[in-house]
Amino acid sequence: MLDPGAVIRIDGAARIAGGAADAADTPRELRGASTWAKQLIAMSRGLRFVQPALINGSVGLILATGGKLSRVLTFTFTNAKIARLEVIGDPARLRELDIGVL
Repeated sequence: MLDPGAVIRIDGAARIAGGAADAADTPRELRGASTWAKQLIAMSRGLRFVQPALINGSVGLILATGGKLSRVLTFTFTNAKIARLEVIGDPARLRELDIGVL
């Protein structure tokens, strides 16, 4: 399912669990499926709040804990495998997305 060279990019706001992001907090980018598979497992704890959606016309997931949008996951596929995953939690960026719940 994951391309061996897959990249995950997590913005600063998405990296902070349960709190406001520090303005100095920069995005984090991890390369290689084996490097970030553990990150996906950690993120899966909130799956009961995840719903598939169209994000800017592409397949993605939204995380709405307590009914409030907190994160969006967008995927880029190459050869039927996930090549890139972006986790967006910055409220300003979330407002800019065209989200259609499936």
